[in-house]
Amino acid sequence: MKNKKIIIAGSEGLLGNEIAKYFERNGSEVVRIDIKLGHDLSNEKIVKSLMKDNKSASVLITPFALNPQPNEASYDLFNMPLESLEKYLRVNLLSLFSVCREFAKVCPENSSIINFSSTYGILSPKHFIYSEEYTKHIGYTITKSGVIGLTMYLATYLAPMIRVNAIVPGGTINNQDQEFIRKYSELTPMKRMMQKEEIIGLVKYLASDDSSYTTGSILKVDGGWSAW
Repeated sequence: MKNKKIIIAGSEGLLGNEIAKYFERNGSEVVRIDIKLGHDLSNEKIVKSLMKDNKSASVLITPFALNPQPNEASYDLFNMPLESLEKYLRVNLLSLFSVCREFAKVCPENSSIINFSSTYGILSPKHFIYSEEYTKHIGYTITKSGVIGLTMYLATYLAPMIRVNAIVPGGTINNQDQEFIRKYSELTPMKRMMQKEEIIGLVKYLASDDSSYTTGSILKVDGGWSAW
């Protein structure tokens, strides 16, 4: 892994930062890209420039998304403005497509794209685990479902030069209140939420040559949440 250059789009988020730190500690050249670092991935010109400047990178990891948390204000389904949904589509799907496409244009052969969906991309949120005042935004479910479709399309289109897979993480500890953690954990066979460092093993595999015959796969790391 030390001889690989890795782009992490969404490097400053909960999982992105953990992934970036792991590869940096292990000697990889890591390119951190994030809105917090001034990179607006909804701007196609910026995306094209970033990828051209890093065309020797052979791994693209994309753990970025609008992901509303249960301690944030929310819209009810029936009073949610369409502009709110449009924002999720723009960031979570259009920007992701742009990043993947521009990477694919310039990257070397035998490269790997690792996208991130969510358990809420394959199952509806269990609304009853949230407080009555909070509704998980439908845009998150729609777009995280879209990530799976995008991943499978790109996997078939870009093979055999580029492998494209998606990780489906479950709920991750991130300053949620204890009541939410309790409710979520009770519905998970592992009886707990994920720790952020538990995402590393699968990312490491997909970024390495050990996954040379793995493409178009949707790989869950959810403690069994989606098995029930």
